[in-house]
Amino acid sequence: MSYFSELALQFIDGEWRGGSGSWDIVDFNPYNGEKLASITVATVEEVDLAYRAAERAQSAWGATNPYARRAVFERALRIIEEREKELTETIIAECGGTHVKAGFELHLAKEFLREAVQLALRPEGRILPSPVDGKENRLYRLPVGVVGVISPFNFPFLLSLKSVAPALALGNAVVLKPHQNTPVCGGGLVARIFEEAGLPAGLLNVVVTDIAEIGDALIEHPVPKVISFTGSDKVGRHVATVAAAHFKRTVLELGGNSALVVLDDADLDYAVDAAVFSRFVHQGQVCMAANRVLVDRAVEREFTEKFVAKVETLKVGDPGDPTTHIGPLINESQAEAITSLVDQTIADGATALVRGRTEGTLMGPTVLSGVPEGSAILGQEVFGPVVTLIPFDGDDEAVRIANDTDYGLSGAVHTGDVERGVRFAQRVHTGMFHVNDSTVHDEPIVPFGGEKHSGLGRLNGESMIEDFTTTKWISIQHGRSQFPF
Repeated sequence: MSYFSELALQFIDGEWRGGSGSWDIVDFNPYNGEKLASITVATVEEVDLAYRAAERAQSAWGATNPYARRAVFERALRIIEEREKELTETIIAECGGTHVKAGFELHLAKEFLREAVQLALRPEGRILPSPVDGKENRLYRLPVGVVGVISPFNFPFLLSLKSVAPALALGNAVVLKPHQNTPVCGGGLVARIFEEAGLPAGLLNVVVTDIAEIGDALIEHPVPKVISFTGSDKVGRHVATVAAAHFKRTVLELGGNSALVVLDDADLDYAVDAAVFSRFVHQGQVCMAANRVLVDRAVEREFTEKFVAKVETLKVGDPGDPTTHIGPLINESQAEAITSLVDQTIADGATALVRGRTEGTLMGPTVLSGVPEGSAILGQEVFGPVVTLIPFDGDDEAVRIANDTDYGLSGAVHTGDVERGVRFAQRVHTGMFHVNDSTVHDEPIVPFGGEKHSGLGRLNGESMIEDFTTTKWISIQHGRSQFPF
């Protein structure tokens, strides 16, 4: 079953409708270039309609018993479970994700919906003492009202749900703008699932559009109180700046330049497996991916031989083939930009131990060593199947190299001594770090987010309550206050 023809629309106030902009976003299959759908973009006026619908619907929803709210998420979970095959096919077609990637995304989506079921019941009020006789201080946790969500193209279904589901569970309404390369997986599918799950009209609205059409209207609009954005640090900086000027809170989950570190006592075969997955899952289009693999010189030769041998077994091609490891990048411009970066790095003196070919959106894996210090590739997020191997002498130098980046999202260290790994992890300036595992992890109740240019705030679990509710103080004077005049 194809979802593209029926979901390539705007979803505003419970109605599927076309946009009224002057141009169309064309949704392509990144592997074969097939046109999946075209969607006329939403205008500023339609963004306003979506936010106003959300505002009208939210009041009753926020007052709804949370036990009733959570039933919607239980039904949404069942829908995903029943349609997993169709959802997998849609993710493969629109995102270029392999079967492994689609399975990973849907597994986590179900886990986050299970957490949303519980989250609806979790906000708690408090009663605080007062120095004033007869005074009672009550603190209430209330929905913020309306949340604007902007999701990316790499894991669009999951990363839309990660903000949408908790915001709704906590009594808010949402306006969601998916990435223009993944309007169905990141927008239409989410809306359809909640529509069928019985979410009242107006609480979730999807606008498919672009800044070229609406400018900053999605952020500047007076209705939303919180903007949740997942994407690049460049765009995230702009979102934060505009939101701050309008006194809005932001939750920013941005890019990374993670390091996977192999210490001299690591299990090398296991470290190789973890490093290959950490770099090449979903073609490297993962914010937590290991851009850099740091290896102690004592084991550099053996690790490098094993790592290169493993990378050379990776199959590049059709993401619909269950045996494919590396499918297409999201578009040709992305592949061309990364190829140019690799060419420049080699021209600067690096050695390509493995050099993948680029054909359209397909890019084979590339492994670089001997990258000169200061090369552009070391300091940026590379959203593709390219990895740099960097040797080091001792833990102190490894920490210095791992921290030598503007980003601080994830990372991993491999060692035979777990507590040595923990000590190492504590010294790396990231929001998340993993001992003897991959750099790519996400769990529903564990705070997810980064330091430095990798973002502001945290998602998941209790952090969602901080993100999507506000605290209100109501005091009650049971006696009579004394006033000075």
